Amino acid sequence: MIRPSPELRRFELEQARAGDIPYTRALEIFTALWVEARSLRPDLPGPWEEDIEPDLAVARALNDRPPLP
Repeated sequence: MIRPSPELRRFELEQARAGDIPYTRALEIFTALWVEARSLRPDLPGPWEEDIEPDLAVARALNDRPPLP
């Protein structure tokens, strides 16, 4: 979960005001975010199956299905 910081709020406000941004700038932002994510969790990207296991368990419970073995 992302905990909003003043810097994140300021960034989001700037982006909302800017409207459309050039592709190259969007790519720079994405790259910076990816580098930050990798510094926080070096195993990214991990196996996607493990990432969705909790979501599937909740979905099965909400839809009255038995848990997977």
